[in-house]
Amino acid sequence: MDSMAIIAGEEKVKSPYGLVCQSTSTGNIYGLDGSDFGNINEDNSELEGFSRTNFKESGSDCIESKNDKKIVELPNENELLELNTDIGDFHTSVSGQEDGTMARKRNIQSPPGPNKMEVTSVNNGSTTNQGGISQRRSSKQKGILSAAKTNIGLRFVAVVILSSLSIGFYMWYTYSLASKVYTPLDVPKVISNNNKHVSLKQSQQTQNDRFWGTYRPGSYFGMRTRSSNSLVTGLMWFSQFSPAKKFSVRHNCEHSDALPKFGWLMHDGVNFGVQEIVEKGFTLMTEFVKRPGGDHGGDWSVRISGKNTTKQNSTSVVSILFYAALDGNGKMQYKTSADGTYLQEIQGVTNELGQFTMKFLQSKNTIKTHYLSTYSPSIHVLKDVVMKTGLRSYPFKGGKKIVGLVGDVLKINQITDIEPNFMVHQVTLTLPFEVEVVFESGSFVKRPNHLSGLVFNQELSKYKTKFDGDFEQKFGLIKKGYSAKQIKIAKAILSNLIGGIGYFYGSSIVKSKYTSKPVDYWESALYTAVPSRSFFPRGFLWDEGFHNLLISQWNPDISMDIIGHWLDLMNIEGWIPREQILGQEARSRVPDEFVVQNNENANPPTLFLSIQSILRTIDSKAETSKQFISRIFPRLKVWYNWYNTTQSGPVPSSYRWRGRDSKTDRELNPKTLTSGLDDFPRASHPSDSERHIDLRCWMALASGIMADLAKQVDEPTEVYKATYNLLTDNALLDKLHWSPSKKIYSDFGNHSKTVFLQRLQPPPPPKPQPGKRIPPPPKMPMVRKLKGSPPKETFVDSFGYVSLFPFLLQVLEPNSDKLGNVLKDLKDPNLLWTKYGLRSLSKSDPMYMKYNTEHDPPYWRGTIWINMNFLAVRALNHYSNIEGPHSDTAWQLYQELRQNLITNILKQYDLSGYVWEHYSDVNGKGQGTHPFTGWTSLVVLMMAERY
Repeated sequence: MDSMAIIAGEEKVKSPYGLVCQSTSTGNIYGLDGSDFGNINEDNSELEGFSRTNFKESGSDCIESKNDKKIVELPNENELLELNTDIGDFHTSVSGQEDGTMARKRNIQSPPGPNKMEVTSVNNGSTTNQGGISQRRSSKQKGILSAAKTNIGLRFVAVVILSSLSIGFYMWYTYSLASKVYTPLDVPKVISNNNKHVSLKQSQQTQNDRFWGTYRPGSYFGMRTRSSNSLVTGLMWFSQFSPAKKFSVRHNCEHSDALPKFGWLMHDGVNFGVQEIVEKGFTLMTEFVKRPGGDHGGDWSVRISGKNTTKQNSTSVVSILFYAALDGNGKMQYKTSADGTYLQEIQGVTNELGQFTMKFLQSKNTIKTHYLSTYSPSIHVLKDVVMKTGLRSYPFKGGKKIVGLVGDVLKINQITDIEPNFMVHQVTLTLPFEVEVVFESGSFVKRPNHLSGLVFNQELSKYKTKFDGDFEQKFGLIKKGYSAKQIKIAKAILSNLIGGIGYFYGSSIVKSKYTSKPVDYWESALYTAVPSRSFFPRGFLWDEGFHNLLISQWNPDISMDIIGHWLDLMNIEGWIPREQILGQEARSRVPDEFVVQNNENANPPTLFLSIQSILRTIDSKAETSKQFISRIFPRLKVWYNWYNTTQSGPVPSSYRWRGRDSKTDRELNPKTLTSGLDDFPRASHPSDSERHIDLRCWMALASGIMADLAKQVDEPTEVYKATYNLLTDNALLDKLHWSPSKKIYSDFGNHSKTVFLQRLQPPPPPKPQPGKRIPPPPKMPMVRKLKGSPPKETFVDSFGYVSLFPFLLQVLEPNSDKLGNVLKDLKDPNLLWTKYGLRSLSKSDPMYMKYNTEHDPPYWRGTIWINMNFLAVRALNHYSNIEGPHSDTAWQLYQELRQNLITNILKQYDLSGYVWEHYSDVNGKGQGTHPFTGWTSLVVLMMAERY
C-alpha cells in the first residue's frame, strides 16, 4: 500500500489511518497514493466513481452530460406556443384563414366539464361564434402546434426517464449497500476451493491426513470429514435397568450430565486420540487411530472400552450405540446377522468419500445386540430420533426389561418413498468391555491388513510414543523439573484444545443498518478450535487468536489452516462475524438472541497475535511459509483498514468499540460485548465521545505486525510503520488515556460513578372488592438510577485489565515512569494481585463483583481470566529482559505471577477434573463453564515459558 498524507498548510503529515482524509486547512482530498482529488468544496463529481449531470442555464440549447455531449435538441423558444399551467388558458397568435376569413381565438372561461375554446370568426364585418376549436388552421399554426406537442412529449419523456433513472439508481444504491454485508471479499482465498477445504497448495497426502477427524467437538465422540456434505459418525450410551425417571442417553457434551470428568488425554490433531469419560460408577475410554491410504482420507478405527470404578457397580450393564448418518447426499445400506439382531456392517457411498464400509466387530461380555435404520431430517436431532421413535423395551431374564433399538423403522412402517440416512449399532454389555468399529475407504485398494485388534494396538502405541516425544521436544517440561503428574495434566490440557478443533459448514445470519431484517451470509467452511465443548462448541473470533498461540507451537500447519479459514470468512467491507454459528448442529445450541451478527461490531483482532507466533515458529523462507504469508496479506490489509474506518474514535488516533446500548436502563453499566471483556466497567453512559484504550493498543499491535508482513511480501510498509509509531508514541498515549488524578491508564467518556440499580415501585393496588383479597403487587424490574450530578466527559478510572493494556501489549517504553506505576499497582493485593493470578477488576472499585442487572452476575468484574494473565506474564517476561529501570521488578513479578497461575490451574484440574473458564479471586476455585480448554490452555505455554 502506498503511503498517504494529509496536507495541512505547506506541511505534509503522515496519516495513521488507511483512509482518504480531508485536510482541515485546505479542504483537499488525498488518496492512499498521495494523489490530489482536489478541494472538497469544489465540483468533484468524478470522486469515488460517481458522475453528476450538469444543466446549462435557462435559454441553452441542450441538456448536457458530464462529457458536454448534446443529447436533446430543443426548438428555439420564439417558435414555441406559450403554455400555461391551466390547459384552459391556451393562447396563440392570429393567422390568416382561407377565403379571406380572419380567425381569432380568444380565451373563454370553461364551464365545469371538458375544457372548451370559443372561436369568433370575422368575415366582412359580421361575426359568428362557434363552440370548440376551429377546425380550420393554417399550415403555419399546425406546425407550431405540432412542435409544441413534440416539445411536451420530449419534456414528459425526459421527466419520466430522469425519474426512472433516479428511482433505479436509488434502488441500485440501497441494494448495493445492503448486499455488502453478505458479499464475499473478492481477493484470492487462503484456502483452496476443492471440496476438502484444505489449506494452501499442499500435497494430496497432507490433504488426506486431515480430511477425517474428531471434528464434532459438541459431541462426546464423533468423526466427520472436512466437507460440506459429510458422513458423520458418533457415540451414544446409557445404563440399563435405571429407574424410568433417571434414564438418560448421553450424546452431546452437556453441563446437565454432571459427569465427574471428561476430556482428551492425548490428541495430536491428525492421527490419533485417547479420551477419558468418567461416569457415575464406571469409566469409558474412546480411542481412535487413522491410517492414510486411497483418495478419501484413508481408514480409521475406534475402540470404546468400559471398566468399573467402584465395587458396588461390578454388575453394571451399559449399552453402547455407534451410528452413521448422512449430512447431505449419499446412500447407505446395512447387513445383519442371520437372526436379524446384529448389525454387522454398513455399506455406503457419498460424493466426497466414494464407497465405504463400516464394520462392527464382535465384543466379549455382550448380552444383547439391536440396531436401528431410519430417516433423520437433520443431524442435530439424531438423539431425538432415537429417543422418540427408535427405542422400546424387551423382556429380559429375572423379570427385568432391557431397552433396545427397534430395527428397520421404514420397513416396519412400510415406507418405501424415503431412503434411510441414519443407522445405529447397539451392543449391550457387562463391564469390563471393548467395542471396535472399523471404517474402510473403498479407494484404499492396497490395504495391508485391517486396523483392528493387535494391529490397532500397535498403531496406537506408535502414535502415543511419538506424541510423548514431540511434547517434550516442543515444551521441555521434563527438563524444567515438572513431575510426571503435572506433565500428564499439561498433555491433557493441550489435547483438549487440539481435540476440540471442529469443522463447520453453513451460513451465518447477519445484519447491517441497510438491511431491513437479518439475512444469510454466504455458505462457507470453518476449521477452528472452540472455547468449550460443553457450552461454546463453535468458533469465536477473539478466542481463536489465543487458541492458536498454543496450537501454532504444537503444529504450525494446523494453525495456518485455521487462520486461513477465518480470513476467508471476510466480506467485501473487511468484516468477519465475531461468532460463527454454522450449520444446524451448531445453531441448535445457541439462544436466538445471539445468532444474528451485526457488521458494525468488531472483536479484538487477536489473530495478529497468532500470526506473530507463527512467524516466530516457522522458517519464513520456506515455500509453504512464503505462500501462507502472501495469501493472508491481502485479506489482512482489508481487515486492518476495516478497523481503522469503522472503529475509529472521536479524536485522531483514538478508537471506540461499537455495539454498546445507549438506551437501556436495565444495566448498571451497558456491556461492551465487542471488546471481549463484556461487562468490564466502561463510561456509564455510552456515547460517540468514548475513547477505548484497549482497542487502541490492539491496533498498535496490528500495525507493527502489518509492517513486518508487508516487508516480507515486498509491499510498501510506510503507512503501517507510521501508524505503529503514532500509536506507540507514549506522550500521545498519555495525553489521550492517562488519568492524572488516579495515575492509571483509562477509558474516556460520558461517565458518572454514582449509578445504581433500584427496583421500580409497583402501581397502586386496585380498590378491594367485597369478599375478595387484594392481589399481591407485581414484582417490578430493577432499573438504573443516577444519584447526584449528571454524567460528564471524563476518565472512567476503573482499574483493571483495560487499564493494563499499554503494558499487556508492550506499548509502554521500558524506561517509562508510567510502567513503574503499572508494576507497583500490579502487586497491590487491594487492587489486582492475588495468590491465584491477577483479578480482572480492582477490589477497591465500586463495580467490583457487582451484578450488571438483577439476573446478570459479574463476569469480568473481579474473577481471574487466564488469557489476560498470560498476556501479563508475557509482558513481564518482555520487560524483564530489556534494559531499563524496571527490569528487576518485572522479573520478580514474572516469577511470582507465573508460579501462582500454574499452581492453581493444575491444582483445580486435579481436584475437579477440568480446566475452567475463569477462577475465583478469593479461593482460586474454577468458575463458569467447564471444560474450558480454550485460552485457559495457555497455562502450557507458561509452564514451558514459550511466549
